[in-house]
Order: sequence, then C-alpha cells, then structure tokens
Amino acid sequence: DEKVLAAIAAVPRHMFVEEALASRAYEDTALPLGFSQTISQPFIVARMIEVLREGRELGKTLEVGAGCGYQAAVLAQLTDEVYAVERIEPLLAKAKANMRKIQQFKVRLKYADGQFGLPEAAPFDTIIIAAAAPAIPQALLQQLALGGRMMLPLGAGSQFLHLVEHRPEGFVNSRLDAV
Repeated sequence: DEKVLAAIAAVPRHMFVEEALASRAYEDTALPLGFSQTISQPFIVARMIEVLREGRELGKTLEVGAGCGYQAAVLAQLTDEVYAVERIEPLLAKAKANMRKIQQFKVRLKYADGQFGLPEAAPFDTIIIAAAAPAIPQALLQQLALGGRMMLPLGAGSQFLHLVEHRPEGFVNSRLDAV
C-alpha cells in the first residue's frame, strides 16, 4: 500500500528509540524500549495497517499499546482521529514527549489498560493492538463499530496476526501471517 509506505517514510523512527539505538532505527527489526517492551518491526506495523486499510479509510482509530508512540504517529499520517492507550506510565510519558518532538498533535494519548479499550471514545472504525493476546478482548469487540476492523497478534506460543471484521451478521475472524 503506497499510502502506508509514505506514512512510514514520513515518521522519523530514530526519534522514537534510545539514542544508543538510533543507528539501528531503520533496520526491519523490533528494538527494545525498556520495561520489557519493544518498538515494533516496521514491516509488521506496515502489514497490520495495510490490511486494516484494504478497500477503506481507517476512520476513528484506537491503538492499544502505544509504547513509545511510533505506530500512533504512523497512523496519524493516515487518519485524523487517533486514540492510543498505554498501561506503562513511563512509556506513555515517552510517547507524549516523542509526539511533541515531531510536532504530532493529532494523537490523543491516555494512560489505561488496553484490554478495556477506551469506552468513552468508542465506537472505533479501526482498532490495532500491538501486543499479543491469548484471546480477543471482549471489551474491544464491543467498541468496534459496525463495518469496523480490528487487527491483533493472537497466541501464547506461536502467534498469528488476526483480522476481526464487525459485519451485520456478527464478527468474522481471519487468521493471517505468523508473527
């Protein structure tokens, strides 16, 4: 998806990692953020957003697991309404500082446990979840608008990306790439 590639190119990934890792920021790999968290591999960020965009605009988007803010900044290149939640307060502070550094003011960041989503801003057209879950959080299904899409890695041992679509007949879950 050319628009996704342009969005990735527009976000300076080196601004989202520790200075000591800046020389590796443009490698296609996950990098440590501290607190046992990582900044996602650029290919996975692009793949998840590409699938979510397929044939539609992202619309009102919720990112669960904002980390350092990188993926939210990429999403903000593609839609005007981005909400991102993070459960680790120091990472949320880092994400906020990173948004200020790159002057990205469209992303609304909140300290919250992502498994509960962000009910006060729901429903969402798009939900993207950064961390693997053993099962799809029910609260997030309830916050997905009709016609909406959610992407998340699922699994405890081996993990796969899953696309969940909210259709009139219910939720349709498709297993995609291994991650």
